[in-house]
Amino acid sequence: MKRYITGSIMILILLGIGGWVFVQSPFMQESGDGEINTDENGRSILDLPAVEAGERPVKEFDLTAEETSWTIEGEESVDAWTYNGTVPGEPIRVEKGDFVRVELTNELNVPVTIHWHGVVLQNRMDGVPGVTQDAVEPGESFTYEFVADNPGTYWYHSHQHSSLQVDKGLYGPLVVEGDGPSVDEDKTFILDEWAVNQDREDWTNMAGMMMGSMNGDGEADTKQMYDTFTVNGKAGSAIDPLEMEEGETARLRFVNAGYQLHRLVFPEGSMEMLAVDAEKVESSSGRNVLQIAPGERIDVLFTKGEGAEQIAHTTDVEHAADMKIPVLSPGGEQTASSAPETDTEAVKGTSYESEELLFEDIPKADVSYDMDLSMGMNMGEGMTWQINEEIFPDTPPIQVEEGDIVKVEITNEGRLNHPMHLHGHRFQVQSESGGGVVKDLINVKPGESYTIYFEANNQGEWLFHCHDNNHADRGMVTIVDYEGVYSPFELNDVNNP
Repeated sequence: MKRYITGSIMILILLGIGGWVFVQSPFMQESGDGEINTDENGRSILDLPAVEAGERPVKEFDLTAEETSWTIEGEESVDAWTYNGTVPGEPIRVEKGDFVRVELTNELNVPVTIHWHGVVLQNRMDGVPGVTQDAVEPGESFTYEFVADNPGTYWYHSHQHSSLQVDKGLYGPLVVEGDGPSVDEDKTFILDEWAVNQDREDWTNMAGMMMGSMNGDGEADTKQMYDTFTVNGKAGSAIDPLEMEEGETARLRFVNAGYQLHRLVFPEGSMEMLAVDAEKVESSSGRNVLQIAPGERIDVLFTKGEGAEQIAHTTDVEHAADMKIPVLSPGGEQTASSAPETDTEAVKGTSYESEELLFEDIPKADVSYDMDLSMGMNMGEGMTWQINEEIFPDTPPIQVEEGDIVKVEITNEGRLNHPMHLHGHRFQVQSESGGGVVKDLINVKPGESYTIYFEANNQGEWLFHCHDNNHADRGMVTIVDYEGVYSPFELNDVNNP
């Protein structure tokens, strides 16, 4: 039976996903067939089958959220919030099939969580306060457990007041090994933006933002908020070089933890895309500019050429000079090099078809949902970011039953970019090469539209939101709600950072 989502009745509370938190207890919602579902005739997400280690290898990690004075470059430092004292946090590297156990201890004076971005896991381990768990209070701990079923590049970050906490450094890399070509090096680079020499702008009432949005690049707000680009928490001369011999190969895993789209220029003929959002793609070499959206992960195969080289941001944006990765022979020195070329078309997350598809043909949808993204104004509150002309908590959820095929048509009617991220699932969208590409995040630029499909095969309450967390903070969030289950969690004022 095809159902169209119209609306719902929810009880929600402020603060959480950077400003709003979904609370679904008690929960009442009208389904497409006119029935009313409440928590009394469903079951808690905590009652869904729990994952167990069994005979799997167990990999254990301890992460401590703590305040750290972090040096960006030279004498420039920031008051950061970190996992284990570094930006990014401690790398978590496991193998396919491992049972992963991570104990989070909170030594900050605000609540925190960990969301395992891109990992398909149990709902109770998703790290969203007020939806899948209570936020971890100062001085307390929480243990996350999941199976690393799918090889690829992921990352972890706080989902409590994300627009602030991710901005302050609460993130780190997660790599699941188990596939890919044999290489000489395997390195992860997390890209970000910081306000180092200026105060972080109150973008909700920026006088120049509306005019800046007219230029069409969709980046007006983030360009005004930050003055420093970083790679693995460092800028400019402080960025560690990549050391390789001529002819050696490396798998370079790029994660965009910031809120601005970044374009990296590689030496001509040195780069081939391997995977996007932990899904292998059928690519070919030929283009040397890589575009990576906020929240996205892209792996490339890099081959070292002769002499000193660099992987550098395109020069068409301010602060681009901060983001340069030297590529040196062991013991070599970085030499002056010309600015990277910017006239080559970039490859991006939708450029190539995935090797393994969710659907070989366009499926028949059981649930259809139109997601219109736009900008609005709230008297006294400033700018808001809307889904279907509503801000969370008034955005209608995507209501599904287990096994449904879900079709979502996403259209950006605003003037800024919106990287839309779905928790707990992977979806399929059309690639530029004509086939399908499997992802968990799609960057929708002004005027663009995408149609995605996914199977409702992971029961729970799952976020679908813009991963420019400043936009999520101001309303661009909805929920994929499974019939028959509910969240027992609520927030109270102590969760307000």
